[in-house]
Amino acid sequence: MTDFLLELRCEEIPARMQLKASDDLARLFTEELAKAGLKPASIDSFVTPRRLALIARDLPLETAAVSEEFKGPRTSAPAQALEGFLRKTGLTQEQLEDRDGVWFAVVNKPGRATTDVLAEAVPAVIRAFPWPKSMRWGAASATTESLRWVRPLQGIIALLGGEIVQLSIEGIEAGRETVGHRFHSTGAIRIDGADDYADKLRAAYVIVSHQERQAIIEAKAGEAAAAKGYSVIEDKGLVAENAGLTEWPVPLLGDFDPEFLEVPPEVIQLTLRINQKYFVLRDAGGKLAPAFICTANIEAKDGGVAIVAGNRKVLAARLSDARFFWQQDRKTPLAEQAKKLGRITFHEKLGTVADKVERIAKLAEWLASEGIVPNCDPALARQAAELCKADLVTEMVGEFPELQGVMGGYYARAEGLPDAVADAIRDHYKPVGQGDDVPTAPVTVAVSLADKLDTLRSFFGIDEKPTGSRDPFALRRAALGVIQIVTANGLRMPVAEGDLLDFFADRLKVQQKEAGVRHDLIDAVFALGGEDDLVRLLARVKALQSFIATDDGANLLAGYKRAANILKKEAPDLTVTPAKAGVSSDGAPTPEMPASAGMTNLGLSYEPEKAEADLIAALDAAEPQAAQAVAAEEFEGAMAALATLRAPIDAFFETVTVNDADPAKRTTRLALLARVRDAVHNVADFSKITG
Repeated sequence: MTDFLLELRCEEIPARMQLKASDDLARLFTEELAKAGLKPASIDSFVTPRRLALIARDLPLETAAVSEEFKGPRTSAPAQALEGFLRKTGLTQEQLEDRDGVWFAVVNKPGRATTDVLAEAVPAVIRAFPWPKSMRWGAASATTESLRWVRPLQGIIALLGGEIVQLSIEGIEAGRETVGHRFHSTGAIRIDGADDYADKLRAAYVIVSHQERQAIIEAKAGEAAAAKGYSVIEDKGLVAENAGLTEWPVPLLGDFDPEFLEVPPEVIQLTLRINQKYFVLRDAGGKLAPAFICTANIEAKDGGVAIVAGNRKVLAARLSDARFFWQQDRKTPLAEQAKKLGRITFHEKLGTVADKVERIAKLAEWLASEGIVPNCDPALARQAAELCKADLVTEMVGEFPELQGVMGGYYARAEGLPDAVADAIRDHYKPVGQGDDVPTAPVTVAVSLADKLDTLRSFFGIDEKPTGSRDPFALRRAALGVIQIVTANGLRMPVAEGDLLDFFADRLKVQQKEAGVRHDLIDAVFALGGEDDLVRLLARVKALQSFIATDDGANLLAGYKRAANILKKEAPDLTVTPAKAGVSSDGAPTPEMPASAGMTNLGLSYEPEKAEADLIAALDAAEPQAAQAVAAEEFEGAMAALATLRAPIDAFFETVTVNDADPAKRTTRLALLARVRDAVHNVADFSKITG
């Protein structure tokens, strides 16, 4: 057994592509070896801005002989089918085996030298590599058949043990030499094998492990900040990005003029992080510090003084621009900014952003006026809605689109608008994801809900619905946002109808899955039809889930399914009046029916068996109780009423013959099962429940 080292060296790989590329290299290489029956004990992956590398551990020097069996066509199949099978296997008809009228081929493959396998596998991996973006270069790029790589490929190391694996691609011969750090190292570095690869590059100021570079950045940045009494705002993505930009990371602390702190902190954070790739710091009081940490790629002779000075100068220019935007934008009231929204098309079939804003304003005001959003001032809801998109035309949001809403909130507060309005403008996009904060302030709730509902209704109205993975208008996210706002605030309102209601049902199943709610129970409630109040629906689902987990619930479900299966076969369209007993035509509870009512409505013309009579009596009592509980939204009580049916149903099926020879008995007993089914359906459609 021996180890194989592969390094693919090129010009700078974009930081965002490096970790996936490292994973892809290990995956593709493993797949290519598997085709030849080789499986390394493990693979260690490495990536820096200038190289992808891996070490495959414990490979044999030769592959084992393998025998593969292939099933072919029947012996009676047309000649063309047999000819195709022979071409595929490389055998003659005499070498095939006839097994019960089917041709089988057994192909024996002798063992091969591992070096030969690797010489074929590495070029195959390189040519199949799935870079998000790639390029051709040099004279060979004149043809589309030439090699594509993320950046020009410059060198290949391929060492099995200490020996070079003879391979080449596009004129690049594999060898044992690489290069170190661009500035701290000169000349070629000879690699003897997998064991000295990382150490020799470290001596040349290259840390090949991406994970180690991340750890160095985190530790050294924390130390530099602490030395000045600051702390680093955690940002794992930025740590990974800086590790992808350096082969020898050296975090350095710098500062900027505290006067720039007059700009909203979100702007400073984005300027540092997005534009400059700097880490943002807090002071001891938790406020944004007038300092930053940049990550150099060299050990500077002056300790990084010149590097910090250069970065400070660049940052000052960026922050000056941000401060200018902040000052200029505040000169124009949001109401004036909002007038410019008529120049921006929201959608060719839905008008401008100004048109959307007017729809949002009307809906937000209505939500407040109708009391759907409690304690919400309709005038403030309309005002906030009319201004919620105004910051889209500001200079700051033009520079930092991520700050839409946030900047509007700052501008509203700066011009003295009510806090409720400023907060609503700031937070009306929320929640933007499953883990985001859900608005609870009344005005914010009204505007956020109106915005999302308008988006959903508008795009469904022009038949622009999500399909498969395609959702260009983020309608799934909007629906999840509505669900979170409605349920978190206990809002009682119809959220949708028709196709949109089905869409909400699907999104609700996704949203509730993380809360441990079974999707089939949501289906069971939605299947009743007419349920568009999410708060009531989830209360019913919660009660149903608790009930199904009990013995009574599980056994009632089994009894229901047995009854439903019999009815499906014998009387699929049968319904009976007592299914809705206990509820008037307007849905209000009515007094209980007398115990004899069920028997009368079923028209018994014979003396019922004891289990039959007991089930009738149980239904006479349970039906109105369950119906009254549902009407009062006491769903636990409805489940408790249904639970009383469990024992009578079990006894009925044990002692009573439904398909009796007497037609009267058969008809009556099928109607009794229909009462059971319909009584259960008053709470949920149990046929949708799995298990």
